[in-house]
Amino acid sequence: MQVRNIHDVDVRSKYILLRDDFNVQIVDGKITDTFRIDASMPTIKYLIDNGARVVICSHLGRPKGKFVPELSLRIVAEYMNVPFIDDCLKKDFLLDMADGDVVLLENLRFYVGEEENEDSFAKKLASGYDVYVNDAFAVSHREAASVVGVTKYLPSYAGLLLDKEITNLTKLLNNPLRPLVAYVGGSKVSTKIKVLEQIVKIADKMVVGGAMGTTFNYALGLPVGDSLCEKDMMGTVNKIIKLAVENDCKLYLPLDKGVGKEFDKNAKRENRDADKIKDDDIIMDDGDKTIARNIELLNDAKTVIWNGPFGLAEWGEKWGRASFDFARALAKHTKDGNLESIVGGGDTVSVLDACGVLDDISYVSTGGGAFLEFIEGRTLPGIKVLEK
Repeated sequence: MQVRNIHDVDVRSKYILLRDDFNVQIVDGKITDTFRIDASMPTIKYLIDNGARVVICSHLGRPKGKFVPELSLRIVAEYMNVPFIDDCLKKDFLLDMADGDVVLLENLRFYVGEEENEDSFAKKLASGYDVYVNDAFAVSHREAASVVGVTKYLPSYAGLLLDKEITNLTKLLNNPLRPLVAYVGGSKVSTKIKVLEQIVKIADKMVVGGAMGTTFNYALGLPVGDSLCEKDMMGTVNKIIKLAVENDCKLYLPLDKGVGKEFDKNAKRENRDADKIKDDDIIMDDGDKTIARNIELLNDAKTVIWNGPFGLAEWGEKWGRASFDFARALAKHTKDGNLESIVGGGDTVSVLDACGVLDDISYVSTGGGAFLEFIEGRTLPGIKVLEK
C-alpha cells in the first residue's frame, strides 16, 4: 500500500490542517499518558522546519456534539506550549500566523458534524487551509469529517507517523520473521472476532488471555466461577478453534487464573488451576503457570504481536501481574535482539509505559481499533483517501 506523504508536497508558507490523535487520558486535570502526543512530534517538527503554518486538530473523549469543559484540548496545548484556539472552526487567527508557527484547535467533537462526517462541517473545517495532513492512525478507521470529509476539499497527505504505521504493519502482515506468536488479551471475544480469525491465518501460535481466555475455557467446558465471560460466544469460540487447527496455528489458553472473592483491587489473590475454579471465585488475572508458559513461548519466537492486557492491569501489579511480567519479558527479549515485537492498543501501551519499557519494543502502534482492523486486512477509510 502506497500513500501520498508530506515528502511529496512543498509546505513552505502553506497553511496546513494537521489531524493528530490527542485523545489522551486525563485524571484530576493532568495528562497521565503523553505517548500519542509525543509520537506526533516528528511530523510537527518536520512541518515547522520546512516553514509550514501548522494548525493541529484533534478530538478528546465523547462529548457528543456539546461543549464539555473537562474534554477541552486546552490542557494539551499547555503541555505542548503552543497557542490554543477555542473553536475549531475559527479562521481569523490564520492572518497572524507566520512560517513555522503552530496552534492547536479546540476539540473537533464539540461539533456533531465531526463524528457524523457532515459535508457542511468538513467544508467549513477545510476552509482557509492549503493542505491537509493526516497523522492520526488511531482514528483512520473512522469515517469522520476530519479524517475523510476534508479530503474532498484539500490536497491530502499522510504524516510521518501514519506512514510509519502503514509501513511497519504491512511488513508484519506480508513478510514476518517466523515463528510469529500472537498474544491477544482484553475482555471480549465479540469485539475481536474478525481479528482472531485473521490472526490464526497468519500466526504460527496464538495465545488467548484475560477475560477472552476465560470465555475460551468456558467453551471447552471449564468452570469460570462468578467471572466476566461471554457465555453466548461458545459457537464463535469453537469456530475460531477450528480455524486455528485448519491453519496449523497452535492455540494456547489459560492454564490457571488469579482469583479473588470480591471484585476489588484489595481482594486477596489466589492462583487456581483452570479446572479448579470455584463457583464463588472471581477471575481477575491470568495465573502464575500461565504467566510462566507465556514467557517461555518467547524463547522460540521471532515476531510477537501483542494486543490487550491479560487481567486488571489498571489495578497495578497485584491484578496486573500477567501483563506486567509479560511486558518486561517481551521488552528484554526484544532488547537482546531475539525477536521483533509489535504492540498496539491503548491499555496495552499503558502497561508498557507503567513498566518503563516503551522504548525497548520494536514498534508500538498508536492505534487500538485501527491497529486491529489493519491486522484484519480491512481497508481503513482514512488511509484509502490518501492512496497514490
